[in-house]
Amino acid sequence: MKCALLFSGGKDSTYTGYLAVKNKYEISCLISIFSENKESYMFHTPLIEQTKKQAEVMKIPLIIKKTRGEKEQELLDLERAIADAVKRYKIEAIITGAIGSVYQASRIHMICDRLKIECFNPLWQKDQIELLEELIKNKFEVIISGVFAYPLDEKWLGRKIDKKFIEEVSELQKKYKINPAGEGGEFETFVLNCPLFKKELKIINKKITGEKNSWRLEVEVE
Repeated sequence: MKCALLFSGGKDSTYTGYLAVKNKYEISCLISIFSENKESYMFHTPLIEQTKKQAEVMKIPLIIKKTRGEKEQELLDLERAIADAVKRYKIEAIITGAIGSVYQASRIHMICDRLKIECFNPLWQKDQIELLEELIKNKFEVIISGVFAYPLDEKWLGRKIDKKFIEEVSELQKKYKINPAGEGGEFETFVLNCPLFKKELKIINKKITGEKNSWRLEVEVE
């Protein structure tokens, strides 16, 4: 079955793509939505421009759609991008990295229903600690690209998801009710390497921006 992967460059969408390939799905293209609104209800924004480099090392075509990021209106932009994938690559299904957001999952399902294609969410309701452990087991190199909740601060930016990271976010889950995989929007991630990549991406420029409990990592990769 020909599929398009909704791709943000973060751990969830990338790992979903890995699982799809492992289960013999054909990823015909990636779809990335570049939102002008950093507080988008639907879309990951930190390092979204770098999905171009990730697509290159995955050797999979990338469809990019820009959106102003206005609530609900941005869904029309997503639908246009998916319709483009149907037309250009004859896709029959969309694969998403949704874990627990009913808002996101339900709206993507509605779009797929209108376009008469299927929608797969391989990570839906997956235990978040288990997900982090699987990333390490399957040799995913993932860094933190943004933090947006107390007590996370700029010191977390650029950290790799490893065993120590899992231990620390597990403690934060107990103490502050933080979702350990960032499913509540507490943090965002970026994948530098994984089994889907033909080569590892390297950071060549880095800058940190933000204040209080909202910090972003800006990087260029090659």
